[in-house]
Amino acid sequence: MPDPIEPAGAPRMSPEEFGALYRRVRDRAADPGRGAPRVTPEQLRAAAGEVRSGRTVTMAAPVDTRPGPDNPEPAVHRLTGPVAGEAGAPGLHFAFDRFAMNVHGDADSHLDALCHVIYDGTLHGGVPASSLTAEGATELSVDAVRDGLVGRGVLLDIPRLRGVPWLEPGDSVTTDDLIAAEAAQDVRVGAGDLLFVRVGHRRRRAELGPWDAARARAGIHPGAVEFLAEREVAALGGDGNNDTAPSPVDGIGFPTHVLAIHALGLYLLDYLQFEDLTAVCAQERRWSFLCVVAPLRLPAATGSPVNPIALL
Repeated sequence: MPDPIEPAGAPRMSPEEFGALYRRVRDRAADPGRGAPRVTPEQLRAAAGEVRSGRTVTMAAPVDTRPGPDNPEPAVHRLTGPVAGEAGAPGLHFAFDRFAMNVHGDADSHLDALCHVIYDGTLHGGVPASSLTAEGATELSVDAVRDGLVGRGVLLDIPRLRGVPWLEPGDSVTTDDLIAAEAAQDVRVGAGDLLFVRVGHRRRRAELGPWDAARARAGIHPGAVEFLAEREVAALGGDGNNDTAPSPVDGIGFPTHVLAIHALGLYLLDYLQFEDLTAVCAQERRWSFLCVVAPLRLPAATGSPVNPIALL
């Protein structure tokens, strides 16, 4: 399996600049109430109007049960029934499964709850990190979004904008990229939208093979989180981790996670796949749709495997 090329680099940000950005983003955070998604009933009704052709498209990658450089702890799936001899025997029998996953790994599609990021001893909104116990998260768990993240989805395709199949590991999506993609795709990100940003991680992985994505990956530059705050989006999803690696901020390994989840209170969806959706959006000549994200009912969990569905 090939190693990634040397990271292309990203605009650097000093710890002092990051701290100032963190405070600006935090000051823009809404207070939807203990992690409830910030999509109003009016915004949701408007989003329903995005369904025109009746096509549905998944944004999840198949769960990967094979170990690899980006997946040292793959999901485990076992058929636990029928037991030996039952399958061919007369009468009624059942097939059973057992499934286990490292939810926050670098391979499988998942949603991060607002309790996922601990920064300076707290969770989003100043909730003390002591609310995380051996039994699970007592506040801001994925159960806060048990009724789903539903709203207008917008896909911005940055490789399409730049005329390349994917961004190389280490590259970053900037605010200028997002604004330019809006103009190129004739769409505008607005309040309550679920924003999805394609960097081409999945296509690169499919064509070149997996690599150590913890060491090098394309993502959203932390400076672009201010764009998310200004536009009042409800969630951010990416086909990578959403964070660039190596980090463009010294001493902060996941600055976009810190800003989006901890400061702003956004749900993040990591390691989605957009190759199916980009083809449909290009055919339909529109890049917005109704989106339904339904995490599992895991009341004390910090995240969940997820299968977001775009309805066009």
